[in-house]
Amino acid sequence: MSEKVLPKGLSRRLSALYPGATVRAAKVLGIDEHAEGESAKELGYGRPIRVTLVTASGDERSIVFHTATANDFGHDRRSDRAQGWLLAYDTFALVPSHVRALDVGAIRDDGALVSLEATHEFYLITEWTEGTLYADDLRRVGRTGVVTELDLTRVDALARYLASLHSLPGTHPEAYTRAIRDTLGHGEGIFGLVDSYAPDVLGASPDTLRAIERQCLDWRWKLKRRTERLRRTHGDFHPFNLVWAGDDQLVPLDASRGCEGDPADDVACIAINYLFFALDHRERFDTGLGVLWDRFWDRYLALAGTSVLEALAPFFAWRALVIASPIWYPHLTPEDRERVFSFVRRALEGDRFDPAWGREAMR
Repeated sequence: MSEKVLPKGLSRRLSALYPGATVRAAKVLGIDEHAEGESAKELGYGRPIRVTLVTASGDERSIVFHTATANDFGHDRRSDRAQGWLLAYDTFALVPSHVRALDVGAIRDDGALVSLEATHEFYLITEWTEGTLYADDLRRVGRTGVVTELDLTRVDALARYLASLHSLPGTHPEAYTRAIRDTLGHGEGIFGLVDSYAPDVLGASPDTLRAIERQCLDWRWKLKRRTERLRRTHGDFHPFNLVWAGDDQLVPLDASRGCEGDPADDVACIAINYLFFALDHRERFDTGLGVLWDRFWDRYLALAGTSVLEALAPFFAWRALVIASPIWYPHLTPEDRERVFSFVRRALEGDRFDPAWGREAMR
C-alpha cells in the first residue's frame, strides 16, 4: 500500500497528529504471516496498517492503524468493537513497557476519522414521549385489588405487542447463543447480579445464590444450541420502560442487549412484575394483579404459541435476582425475598413453566 492509496481519512488524521509529516510507506499487515505449522495463527480481529512517517524535523517513526471486524467472540455488534478499542486506549499505558496508544476514534461513512481521544463519557439523545408508566398501573392495581377495563385493554396490548415483535426473525444463529451466554455471564446478567449481593443478605444466602447459578448453567446447556428460537426482542421489557401515550398506545423505552434473543426474555421480564407488585398486598392478588397475570398468559400464548414455556426458567431467575436485590429494592422483606427465590427454584427444577405456579407463589 502506497501513500496514494492510504485511506484519505487516515491521511488527514495523521496530518493532525503529526503536522508537517509525510508518509514514506504504508503496508497492510497479515495474520502471523511468518509463522508455519500448527502454531500459525489464523484468526485475527481485522487487518492493521503499518504507516511509516517522516516528521517535520526529519525523524522517522511508524504507527499502526487498527480496525476490527465482526466475529462471534463477543465482537459481533458495533458497540462491542467500540468498547474494545476504548478499553485498549484507556489501559495500554497501565502496562509497563507496552506500546503506547496514540489515538482512538470512529470512522464515519465518508471515510473521515473522528477522534475520541479527549472523550470522557458518551451520550445518547432520544425523543421524549408524553404518557404514564405502566408501573403506575401496577402499583394501583396491587394496592386496590381492582382491575378496570382499561387495565385489561392494556394487558391485551402488551401481549399483542410482544407476540408481534417475537414473530420477527433475528439476524444470525450465533446471536442466540450469545444472548443465552450473556444472560448468565454479562455483568448485568445472572453472574453479575449474584456478585452484587452481600454475603449476609437475609433470604438470599450464598448457598441459595450458588444453587441458582448452577441450575441456570444447566439451562444454558439446554438452550444455547436452540438457535431456531432466535427472534427480535426488546431486552428490558419491564414496567418502568413501558409508557402509555394513550389507552392502548404503547411506547417502549430503552431496548437493550442487541434486541434479539429468546422471546422468553421479554415474557419473563414483564410477567414477574405482576407478582412483584403484589408482594405488599398478596391478600388482594386474586382480584387484582392475579387477574392481569392470568390475562397476560392467556392472550400471549394464544397469539405466540406455547414454546416460550420451555425456556422461561433462567430468565425468571435473572429477573428475580433484580427484584430481590437489596441494592435495587432495599425495602423488600426477607420473607418476600425467600418467596421470590422459592418461585424461581420451582421454575428452574421443571422442564416447562406452568403459569399456575405464579398464583401458588402468592398464597
